[in-house]
Amino acid sequence: MANEDLSKLTIEKNSVATRKIKKKRPALIITIIIAALLIAFLFARKVLMPTVEVEATSVSQIYPSQSFTLLNASGYVVAQRKAAVASKVTGRLISISVEEGNRIKKGDVIARLEHDDTAAAKERAAANLRLSRANLDLAKAELEDASSNYRRSRELLDKGFISKLEYDTSDARYKKAEASVAAAEASIKAHAAALQEAEVALDYALIRAPFDAVVLTKNADIGDIITPLGSAANAKAAVVTIADMSSLQVEVDVSESNIGQVKVSQPCEIQLDALPDSRFRGEVHMIVPTADRTKATILVKVKFADKDPRILPEMSAKVAFLQRQAGEGDLKPRTAISPESLIRRDSRNAVFLIREGIAVETPVTTGEKIGDMIEVLSGVKAGDRIVRKPTDKMRNSVKIKVLEK
Repeated sequence: MANEDLSKLTIEKNSVATRKIKKKRPALIITIIIAALLIAFLFARKVLMPTVEVEATSVSQIYPSQSFTLLNASGYVVAQRKAAVASKVTGRLISISVEEGNRIKKGDVIARLEHDDTAAAKERAAANLRLSRANLDLAKAELEDASSNYRRSRELLDKGFISKLEYDTSDARYKKAEASVAAAEASIKAHAAALQEAEVALDYALIRAPFDAVVLTKNADIGDIITPLGSAANAKAAVVTIADMSSLQVEVDVSESNIGQVKVSQPCEIQLDALPDSRFRGEVHMIVPTADRTKATILVKVKFADKDPRILPEMSAKVAFLQRQAGEGDLKPRTAISPESLIRRDSRNAVFLIREGIAVETPVTTGEKIGDMIEVLSGVKAGDRIVRKPTDKMRNSVKIKVLEK
């Protein structure tokens, strides 16, 4: 009997598993229903939500000086002292001691030409000068002897010891000796001049820097024939092109109708395309007194107030002619937006930031007014796209369509 009772106490595994599944099924179904409803809600919101058409604008980076700018003009950085350095004589280039970008001082040797012939001419002139000096010493010795003989002949003639013919002979010898000394002295001057000329000709073989400058281009190489005019076949004229970096100015064309707003010493702000994040102080140096009839413009030269090694010749530049001198703070960029992009929410300013077709309400902190723009201290950054003229009906996360201008 006991064994029969124990056999009846066995547990059926299938029935237990079935009961567990039945207990979990309602929870699983509820979870699936909630997920489906959430997906349906999001889909309906995305698809069925009305799309608002808006105009977009970008958050800008501006400079305070723009608020007191009278006129803008474009041009290029130009070196006012620039030279294509060449030789005064024709010769073969045997050495060049500079490269592009090298800084050179006035008088530095840039290149050398073949100069064997001029060196020989200098030696010949020096030898002729030495010969002339030796001839002068000989002529002076002869003059001294002739002078002594002449004085003795005159004394003897007065005493009647010699004839008039002998006296005349000594007198002629004395005058001839004097003439020989004068000729020797003249010969020395001539040969000294010839030596100087030979030295100058020899120095022409050395091509020197005419002023302190920077080498812009190297136009010849060793072995090239250098001529003053470069007219010969395969000949070069300029060895290097140099520019005085301290003479850099911006040359811009100003319309004749606007030239009245420009005057000498007027403060300016210079922006270089190569350095878009920098502003340079400047002032009007010269208004060239002639007009270009083809463009109806007048050339204006603007000098830099501060030197910067990053400024190079031929860089593109934009010049803003200012009403007053820009201060230190006016040269620093500010993040700014148009006031019409601002909205007022709960005693604070905000803008609608555009992100993947959705307008996201974003609080911002504003600063001072700069011209027709207003400074933004926080909340957005330069380059962000925002809604240009948000209406009072716009709400956060609304779907938008940006109108093309």
